[in-house]
Amino acid sequence: MPTSSSPRTWLRSQLGLILIVLALAALPFVIGLLNGQSISDVLANAKGNAKFIQGLMIEVFILAIFAISYDLILGITGLLSFGHAMFFAVGSYLTGVALKSFGWSLGQTILAVLAAGVIQALLFGIVLPRVKGITFALVTLGLASVFDILIKTRELGEYTGSDVGLQGIPRPPILDPTDQRLRFYFVALAFTLLVFLLYKRFVDSPTGRVCIAIRENENRARMLGYNTFYFKLAALTLSSLTAAMAGLLNALYKPIVSPEIAGLGFTVDGLLMLLIGGMGTLSGAMVGAGIFRLLDFYFDRWFGEASSFLIGGLYVLLVLFVPYGFVGAWRARALDFRRGRARLLHLFGGRGGD
Repeated sequence: MPTSSSPRTWLRSQLGLILIVLALAALPFVIGLLNGQSISDVLANAKGNAKFIQGLMIEVFILAIFAISYDLILGITGLLSFGHAMFFAVGSYLTGVALKSFGWSLGQTILAVLAAGVIQALLFGIVLPRVKGITFALVTLGLASVFDILIKTRELGEYTGSDVGLQGIPRPPILDPTDQRLRFYFVALAFTLLVFLLYKRFVDSPTGRVCIAIRENENRARMLGYNTFYFKLAALTLSSLTAAMAGLLNALYKPIVSPEIAGLGFTVDGLLMLLIGGMGTLSGAMVGAGIFRLLDFYFDRWFGEASSFLIGGLYVLLVLFVPYGFVGAWRARALDFRRGRARLLHLFGGRGGD
């Protein structure tokens, strides 16, 4: 009996995620139908609002992967890093250089980006046994600043584009964001879902539980016999790999790889996404990324130059009134509902309350 009911129980527990994925999969076709396009037009990547929305959502998916990778090391493991943008930027720039300057195939580029993800995680990991807290944050900021300076130097301008950014990257025909926008959309959606499920499995695993223990009290985790260095390095490596792959998608989609993605400002954007959605919740990082990008786009469209001021004020209000983020606040309310329901059952059962 338990074995036969387990798939049904799993489906029931994942119903919300399944519905969200199905809604996102149907979104381009629904938008197309609402704007007078047929399903065949959407499949043929015809110009229209459906294609535009696909592009906007692709940017949301890329930012969601970046945000959840930051949530793993900051919200789950408790490692404050000011250099997380470097993970993303390395993936973007390496993709652009490999495709444009070296003429590599997409497969070779993906392998190179994965290797770079491991290397930069090890680079950050070197200082893990020696520093922690704000000192670790400053060290990571220093490493990211070195990379930021390197990509803007004249000596590497032939490859990185210096201050202008890397332009003219040849896109693989299979993932051309212009001619194969719908395919790119579903690839980005599938990869985002894969990353979320992988992270959820990691956090629910014994390794993830130790990472949470490190965030709460690293000294106590050491007293229990755990070598916290290896667990922090595991979280850093997974975070670096996925952020680098998000950078790869960014380079394939955007017409230019801007040097802004290597600066401190982009890391701060990631932190804002976590604050909006809910730090340490995983799903909150993705929700925050969606809200962040959509607010940025529509406020800029509606209010022009005043959008930055309005968005900044909105962020202040969110921090003041939703300090745990939208997902964090929702979970806290759900917990209160459970406690209230338990008390009601006690009362009506004649056993008294807490």
